[in-house]
Amino acid sequence: MSNLPGGESAARTADLPTGIEPVVAHDPVPEPGTAAHDAAASKEAAETVIKAFGGVRGMIDMTLPGLVFIIAFNVTHQVAPAAWSALGLSALFVVVRLAKRETIQHAFSGVFGVAIGAWISMKTGKAENFYLPGLLYSVGYCVALAVSALVRWPLIGVMLGPITGEMFTWRTQNPGRLAAYTKATWAWVVIMGIKPVILFPLYFTGNVNLLGWLKVALGIPPMLLAMYVTWQILLKAPPPIKAQTDTE
Repeated sequence: MSNLPGGESAARTADLPTGIEPVVAHDPVPEPGTAAHDAAASKEAAETVIKAFGGVRGMIDMTLPGLVFIIAFNVTHQVAPAAWSALGLSALFVVVRLAKRETIQHAFSGVFGVAIGAWISMKTGKAENFYLPGLLYSVGYCVALAVSALVRWPLIGVMLGPITGEMFTWRTQNPGRLAAYTKATWAWVVIMGIKPVILFPLYFTGNVNLLGWLKVALGIPPMLLAMYVTWQILLKAPPPIKAQTDTE
């Protein structure tokens, strides 16, 4: 037993000639074509779901302005201050992301939607109209998802393909992933369709408080559920086939 700290392993390291680094054991990398390699590739591809939709941070950026609007409206009982408060928060999110040199895609889409809702609500004087653009967007999004699945260009695949590096090989070379992306897209149609089904009837009642609080409550949970379902589907799908570039 060596008296060096670390025992025998330290002694063996000390005996190595100068300039030769000790070999450190690492976990073996699965060989391409093996079941373990395919499982690891599928897991890596499945985890891109969170990245594609902006993660929890992106969902917060799109949800908090609606919460600020309904709180400010309850405090002031006026549409304009509530609308400006929500718009100001959305703009702040964009500024913060720019300062940190982060992507502003989701924050910018949020401020765009809030700006339209704020303008309509102030123009009409009806607080419930602040939520109208978001409701119409939800309907349009679900319709687009359904149409894309029907024509065999599922939007989930279109969105994730560039992130996973497969581009559109899933459509021409990988029927298992085409089926998985189609299944995931239909899952988004069903899950995200819950929001407009619940909220549109409330919009027509003019119950701003209930509409606002439910809009906030139905912001993040359905999206998290849709992302989880997609993740589970892609875990069981064949691994992506990387697209060949001109330099390869």
